[in-house]
Amino acid sequence: MKITVDFEECLKDSPRFRATIEEVEGDVCELESKLDKLVKLCIGMIDAGKAYNAANKQFVNGIRELAQQSTKDEVIESSLTKFAESLQEMINYHTILFDQAQRSIKTQLQTFVKDDIRKFKEAKKHFDKVSEEKEGALIKNAQAPRNKQHEVEEATNILTATRKCFRHIVLDYVLQINVLQSKRRSEILKSMLSFMYAHLTFFHQGYDLFSELQPLMKQLGGQLDQLVVDAAKEKRDMEQKHSTIQQKAALQDFSNDDTKLEYNVDADNGIAMEGYLFKRASNAFKTWNRRWFSIQNNQLVYQKKFKDTPTVVVEDLRLCTVKHCEDIERRFCFEVVSPTKSCMMQADTEKLRQAWIKAVQNSIATAFRDKGDEGEKLERKSSTSTGSLDSGGELKERPIKGESALQKVLAIPGNTCCCDCGQPDPRWASINLGITLCIQCSGIHRSLGVHFSKVRSLTLDTWEPELLKVMCELGNGAINQIYEARREELGSRKPQPGDPRHEVEAYIKAKYVDRRFVRRPTDEELRNKVVSLSKQEKRLSNSSEHLPPRPPPPTPKLRTGRSVKSADSGIQNSADGSREMLATTPSNNSLTDADAAESPPMPMPSTLPPASPCKEIVFYEPKEYSSGLQLYWAACARSLPDMAEALAHGAEVNWVNTEDDKKMPLIMAVLGGSLVTCEFLLQNAANVNQQDAVGRGPLHHATMLGHTGQVCLFLKRGANQNASDIDEKTPLTIAVDAANADIVTLLRLAKMNEEMREAEGPFSQSGDETYQDIFQDFTHMASNDPDKLNRYQQYDPQQP
Repeated sequence: MKITVDFEECLKDSPRFRATIEEVEGDVCELESKLDKLVKLCIGMIDAGKAYNAANKQFVNGIRELAQQSTKDEVIESSLTKFAESLQEMINYHTILFDQAQRSIKTQLQTFVKDDIRKFKEAKKHFDKVSEEKEGALIKNAQAPRNKQHEVEEATNILTATRKCFRHIVLDYVLQINVLQSKRRSEILKSMLSFMYAHLTFFHQGYDLFSELQPLMKQLGGQLDQLVVDAAKEKRDMEQKHSTIQQKAALQDFSNDDTKLEYNVDADNGIAMEGYLFKRASNAFKTWNRRWFSIQNNQLVYQKKFKDTPTVVVEDLRLCTVKHCEDIERRFCFEVVSPTKSCMMQADTEKLRQAWIKAVQNSIATAFRDKGDEGEKLERKSSTSTGSLDSGGELKERPIKGESALQKVLAIPGNTCCCDCGQPDPRWASINLGITLCIQCSGIHRSLGVHFSKVRSLTLDTWEPELLKVMCELGNGAINQIYEARREELGSRKPQPGDPRHEVEAYIKAKYVDRRFVRRPTDEELRNKVVSLSKQEKRLSNSSEHLPPRPPPPTPKLRTGRSVKSADSGIQNSADGSREMLATTPSNNSLTDADAAESPPMPMPSTLPPASPCKEIVFYEPKEYSSGLQLYWAACARSLPDMAEALAHGAEVNWVNTEDDKKMPLIMAVLGGSLVTCEFLLQNAANVNQQDAVGRGPLHHATMLGHTGQVCLFLKRGANQNASDIDEKTPLTIAVDAANADIVTLLRLAKMNEEMREAEGPFSQSGDETYQDIFQDFTHMASNDPDKLNRYQQYDPQQP
């Protein structure tokens, strides 16, 4: 604060003046303390800034080194070099900023403290001294006796001189105070203003620098989407090559052949044959070492490492012979003998030993022929492998992929253009939303997180049949009716192809994250929707609208093996004495919405067998209607659009109906009999192991109802087959009691595969091929030909 001292008041030396002086002195003392602290903080900031610049320089040098290492990739090298130059410029700007801070804050304020405040302190010392002298003169003058004239005169003269000196000193002191107060304001504001202008210049320079860099950054951003596509395609190619090589390796193991060796005298690199062999050293210990041998240029050589210069074992194969060695302890040994030395070698198998012996013999013959006729080469290839791996063929790809998946999804009305921006010919999809996307919108959907959107390529990725049916049940039209219901009402513009990325990104976030355009139903509308979905008659009619007439029950077929069928009991006695249940009516096993043309709709609860373990699905008036309840009944009614609408309204995918044995939508989807409904819920993060009030999860219910396709789906999605209900029954126990061989097979295979993975350790593969092939067969059967799985009645826990 600024305190002005009046000159007239100082001459009076009144208490007010003294109080003002005391206030000024305290203020100046505090000012000095604050300025010292600010200067020290400024020094610390400058030191930290210099350390930051030093670390930043090292980082930029690291970028330059990475650019130099990437000389073979022009895009990376040029981009990183430009980025490094720009960051170096920013370091220079930072250095200028810190220099300006040192001049404006440190130097200027330090000068103010050392000069002006020091002068104030010196003036204060003089003032305090003359004040004391004045007080002494006043006391001495007052004490002078009346009768001693010379003492009175002396005291009066001293007082007069002291007062005169006090006036000069106090006026100078007050002048110094007022000057300090005025200069204080200007010095502090000038230093801070200079510091702020330095920041302004710094940020202007940075803005100009990155404005020049922005076109390159935008160009790279535009290329990234294509880079993502190329990387995904390359990954897919590598995975296919990996599968092919893995199959070849499996065939080699099956044929007991460790590798494929081919003697080729016309090889481009001059190496007729190569591979690993053990070589016995010529030292006294006769140690064996594994080396890489090759036959090249009529010589037998070996290497320890690729960069090592090859060591020649035989300089001229025409002068050597090769023979088996059966007189030593090791197996599969052979010896190459030259006039000067011999070399003992060991192959991994007998077939490899024969291959190398034959290759050396062929090389000897070739060397003689080449010597006799330089213009003619031996046009012959001798393969020493017992079986060619090329005959193995490709692994059969059961899931749909490539153009087939693309054609099926784009055939849905509205799917030929991107769901969010309208770009034609989309090649990407969001599998949990059931929509198609262009490459730009797919990148934005990825950035939202998998809890909002799971993106997959329609051409590069493999599509399981149940997931493809989910896409065919929804589509852009159905989803936009939900997520864009209020868009026109709110006056929001939908992006068009070619719009800036940030505009499209803002629209997509408003649409799917904020759900700004979703129309919230009224309480009455929600009640009507839930009641409509819960009515069995409505469910049946909805399913029948797009179904052909109900086919007659298929003729029961006997299972493999000799058996005698009882005509009246419907129970078949197999040759081994076991009893198997025969289906006398088509069950709802693995019924899906999209494949309803191949299977009849689920029967009404009133037509279920009395012995069914699941009580009839009865609608009770709930205490409260909610979007979770809509999802609950929509899952039972097999209506994916209504389920998607409930999720858009904020329904919890694992919502628990406390009024109905704590069942959740996934269990209702099982009771509804739809494989596609279950897959849709699982793709939207439904918990496959969540249990109801009696401890039964979705896998329990699917097993009890004999839904083989759903059991297969849940096992693939990580269902815990060891979970027990309150009766201590696991899904396997239930399947065995129901004599459901298909489900028993699936459960036992899954358990065996899990035990194999645990035995192989944490880095084992995802499972053996037999397990995967069987599950793929059941998956395709459940999605495309569910009647083949309709062979068993439902489980009855009360049956003996």
